[in-house]
This record gives sequence, C-alpha cells and structure tokens, in this order.
Amino acid sequence: MSGSPIAVAVAPNGARLTKADHPGLPITPDDLAVTARACLEAGACMIHLHARDAAGVHSLDPGHGRAVMEAVQTAVGRELVVQVTTEAVGMYQPDAQMGLVRALRPEAASVALRELVPDGAHEREAAGFFQWCRRERIWLQHILYDVADVARMKELVERGVVPEGPSVLYVLGRYTVGQRSTPMDLLPFLMAAPEEWRWMMCAFGAQERDCALTAALLGGHARIGFENNRLAADGTVAASNEAQVRGFVEALAALGRRPAGADELRAMIASK
Repeated sequence: MSGSPIAVAVAPNGARLTKADHPGLPITPDDLAVTARACLEAGACMIHLHARDAAGVHSLDPGHGRAVMEAVQTAVGRELVVQVTTEAVGMYQPDAQMGLVRALRPEAASVALRELVPDGAHEREAAGFFQWCRRERIWLQHILYDVADVARMKELVERGVVPEGPSVLYVLGRYTVGQRSTPMDLLPFLMAAPEEWRWMMCAFGAQERDCALTAALLGGHARIGFENNRLAADGTVAASNEAQVRGFVEALAALGRRPAGADELRAMIASK
C-alpha cells in the first residue's frame, strides 16, 4: 500500500455517556480492557481513556485512573499507546488535571488548551507542566475546539508557553443534540494552523468515517469511537467501538492506505 501509515486512535467511552446512550459502552476497567484488545485487533494503535468512579461518574482521581490504565496495559501490553484524558467536564481545575498526569506518568495524555490554560494567570504553571512532560517523555496531545483555539495555540508556542512542534486534536462539532460533523468542518483548522503541527481529528455523527478519511488524505490521523459518535456510516446504531475502527480501517485499505502500529506511532511522536 502506498503512503505513510495512519494512526487510528479509539475513544471508547468519554466522560458523559452511560449505558443508556449505548448498551455496549465500556465503563469499568474490565470493560475497557476487553474493548482495548478488540480495537487493537481491529486496527487501532492508541486508546483514549476516561476513568469513572464507583457510581459511573467521570473521575480524575489518580486511583481510578490507575485502575483503568493498568487493566488496559495488562490486556494489550505495549501494543497500544495508552492515553489518559485530563478533561475537566466542568468538575476539575487545572491543578487536578496536571496532578493526574504527574501521579500516573502515562505514556500519553490529552489536554484541552482552554481548560488547562484558561487565561494568562495560568500560563506560568502550565508552561512548567508542559516542560516536565517533555522531560518525562509523556506525549501530550492538545485538544483544540475551533480556530480561536488554534490562534491561541500559535501564540503560546511563539511565546514558549507550549513547546514547539505540538501534537493537536481538532474536534469537529460539539456535544449537542443531533450534531453532525462533515469533512468541510476540518478545513478552517487546516487553514489556520501551521503545516508542521502533527494532527488528529475526531468527529460527531454518521459522517465520522468520511471526516476521518478526509483527514487521512490531507496528512492527518483519526480518532474513532463512541465518545464522539455511536452511529455507523449508514446512520444506524453502531455495533461496537471495534466495529467502528474496523470499518474505518477497511475504508483506508480501499484507498491504498493502512493503519499504523503502536511503535510506528511512537516513532512519529519521537520524530518531532
């Protein structure tokens, strides 16, 4: 197959969803371990993890995060890059978000720019955290929701708050009823961002796969899964996270492209 491999991440549960949203939503550490193995076999090279407490509520408690991370690592070893979320969901402040990463020392973590650095008063602490993560070889993926986030990211990189060569995730759409992302939603990000940024995208609704394929053809990578979308490409309810990953990988193959393995993703990360 021609072209460079495409990193396929799976985001299987998110912070807000419950079994009422999809009966196959993985919530417990054991659920997530099973899902991780199935998504690995379907073609994923990374898993994006949200931990829950005993009541099923989103949690940044290091104990909950460690239980999920260790369960998944037991199931897949280093065959998947394990990324923990620091998503605040209106419940946590930057100190708790950074504290989770410092406590767990994961291979990778996602950080939302607007949550971790909400204003200038938080820049100094965030800059120290970003540098610490770089020293500790923790790969950070910065979540950007719109072109305003892109502009602010560029400014923070220029001023040295965020290290050069950041990895970013473009979020197409929002958590709203009936949200349907389209491939066109990707274009404003690409027009606003520096070409050298390594990027991935996630999308809502039945056109998730179309958006992901567009990203692959334009030099990016894709995050697939129930966190953002629980519909198959034909608009019916998706069977599982692994079915979504497999469908995307099969569509990639039709374009002559293949999914990256975890070590290939690690090599991409190290190249920056």
